Amino acid sequence: MGWNSWDCYGTTVTEAEVLANAEFMAEHLLPFGWDTVVVDIDWSDPTARSHGYNASAPLELDEHGRLLPDPGRFPSAADGAGFGPLAARVHALGLRFGIHTMRGIPRLAVERDCPVLGGAGATAGEVADDTNVCEWNPDMLGLDHTHPAAQAYYDSTLALYAGWGVDFIKADDMLWPYQAADIEAYARAIERSGRPVQLSLSPGRDLSLTRLEHLRDHATMWRICDDLWDTWDDIEPNFARFARWAPFAGERGWPDGDMLPLGRVGLRAERGEPRDDRLTPAERITLMTLWVIARSPLMIGGDLPSSDPATVALFTNPDVLAVHASSTGNREVFREGPLVLWAAAGPAGERYVAAFNLGPDPLAVALDVGNVGLPLDGDVRELWTGAALATSRVREQSDAARGVAPGSAAVHVVLDAHGAALLRSGPAR
Repeated sequence: MGWNSWDCYGTTVTEAEVLANAEFMAEHLLPFGWDTVVVDIDWSDPTARSHGYNASAPLELDEHGRLLPDPGRFPSAADGAGFGPLAARVHALGLRFGIHTMRGIPRLAVERDCPVLGGAGATAGEVADDTNVCEWNPDMLGLDHTHPAAQAYYDSTLALYAGWGVDFIKADDMLWPYQAADIEAYARAIERSGRPVQLSLSPGRDLSLTRLEHLRDHATMWRICDDLWDTWDDIEPNFARFARWAPFAGERGWPDGDMLPLGRVGLRAERGEPRDDRLTPAERITLMTLWVIARSPLMIGGDLPSSDPATVALFTNPDVLAVHASSTGNREVFREGPLVLWAAAGPAGERYVAAFNLGPDPLAVALDVGNVGLPLDGDVRELWTGAALATSRVREQSDAARGVAPGSAAVHVVLDAHGAALLRSGPAR
């Protein structure tokens, strides 16, 4: 649970903006479990701009071809200090510090033929692979993992990051196409660094469950989709993805539906002009509810200090966040027409149900408690509103027309267009 600079600042975030979001998180969100601040892509590029990447960017590098923060945007990184001073300030707030990295080795390091630290005399040009490059970012070349100094290069970068105090790394261009050798080498470098760094892999376009065990063995979390933006067309396909992946979420690794594009987004981003997110209030609830019931990592994409208080309030509902923190058995149990239902269990005997309306019109439903795992008798509460919902016994055959079997019980819910409700039955936390 944390904040990432990508949605609002793209490649251009500054130290002051990172600290402003960290301070907001520490004051308002840390008590609810939000504890990680991540600087996303191109922190080494002094020419970074909105809406894209720069070819032949004059990246900041050390003598061994390792990226360094641009001291123009990150003044505390001057004189080779790297992200160490910024990480220390984030840690002093009680938070964890993360950065984005790219697979491979910088083109500029190859042009300069930098010696690989610990590479037994090998240079960047000897370990680079120009046949396996990122299709969307021009900064990097691949690594030739048949050369032993390729591992040494990753080891040297992770040693640098560990020395800065990095706790979390979002490693990009790893999953499409699937880069098994890089994932293994990167995980090995983290282990050798001696610091417990959490590893997030992305982007997850077309990611298959056949990769599950490999991902669990090498990463903390992995993306299951491409970049997610603030439109219903981006959100809706993740229902099917989470239905496939969520049953495997747990301590061995976390399928990730990408950042939450909520609040003030697009300030200097890759896509769109400065704006509040374009979702309706109901769609915001749906986005949060799906990510919570699927137990996806939660990374806020909007600028926290300038986001609407009503949006920030979505991140501070303790009953909702308890579902994310400790529920089990999370799975989709019903899908027909616009209605999608998920169910999960809580640690103290609670039962959770998430009801979603994927349609463009409001939807009134009578949920058969037997179909969603709720008890026949018991109090049911909607967690976003705190409202108590009545459970009514059904005895007449005619009630079967409403989808509830005779002898069962129904919970009545009205869902907004593209809306959701999150229900709990049983002991309150």
